[in-house]
Amino acid sequence: MDASNTALRPSDGPAGQAPDAKRPIDWVNLTTIAVVHLLGAAGIWWVAAVQFSWATVGLAIFWYLMCGFAITGGYHRLFAHKAYKANWLLTAIHLFFGAASVQNTALKWSADHRVHHAHSDTDKDPYSVTKGFWWAHIGWVLRGGREVDLGLVKDLEKNALVRFQHRHYILLAVLSGAVVPMLIGLAWGDPIGALLFAGFTRLVLQWHATFSVNSFAHLIGSRPYDPESTARDSWIVALMTFGEGYHNYHHKFPSDYRNGVRWWQFDPTKWVVWSFSKVGITSDLRRAVNAEKYKLATALKKAQEAAAAAAANASATASAASAAASEAASNAARAAKAATSAPAPGPSL
Repeated sequence: MDASNTALRPSDGPAGQAPDAKRPIDWVNLTTIAVVHLLGAAGIWWVAAVQFSWATVGLAIFWYLMCGFAITGGYHRLFAHKAYKANWLLTAIHLFFGAASVQNTALKWSADHRVHHAHSDTDKDPYSVTKGFWWAHIGWVLRGGREVDLGLVKDLEKNALVRFQHRHYILLAVLSGAVVPMLIGLAWGDPIGALLFAGFTRLVLQWHATFSVNSFAHLIGSRPYDPESTARDSWIVALMTFGEGYHNYHHKFPSDYRNGVRWWQFDPTKWVVWSFSKVGITSDLRRAVNAEKYKLATALKKAQEAAAAAAANASATASAASAAASEAASNAARAAKAATSAPAPGPSL
């Protein structure tokens, strides 16, 4: 996904530019992220030491799943890449739980992500891994001095639900991410646990799952479709992110509604979108053509490079052996010459 992320808001600055380590710290984002992590730790303490409730744990898991799908299936594949179409109800659900994910509005998230794909691995990439693991994972969120170019998402602004979420994002984030879980927790007498564990502990885990697409999925794994990209296919990241870990494929074919294209590859987002298409909730699922052709071409290129390297090594070895043989022959010739030119021993007395 690769997936992009912003905490609460982007900072001001030149549109379309990626931040770097020289830009000022965004104290709003830094403070928000720090406080959320502290409250997330408090959630673990509450469940472990104060009041354990299976209902609270179940709510946290449900909220994690819904928010995770809102990012992968909604923000990423539906809005940023328009890989499929969804009816108004699913769109509204994506926007509600997307706000609970506290990764900015669908408009700003998608704009950043489109820049990431258009300028991947360059200075214009907002979260380029070429600036290091920490920068790609979370460092870019903590620096200010730039703004999101909403001119890149004019198509999304036509959607009234997307515009509504954009205008009322902070309110929706607080309601969906904290207030609603707390109110649900009242049903079994654990509103504080629901707020802390389903609200903040869940959010910390979800943030780092999303962050991992920008960091780990650009450093660990294979590159079967595009060996020039830093994006990699990682089943480990896929497990953490509802299928977003097949990132090399995604960067080569970003408009495909799938990330894991094989039936056995773990991509629950793909399975949900496909299943919804059978009952009319989603439609116009886009699929890449000739994907296997690119994979075979990459494999052939790697084989050719390996063969060339082997030939070069063999040539170097042969040259070294020839040089050694020549030197040995030369040494032998010098030894023979020295032996024949040596004076004969005189008579013994």
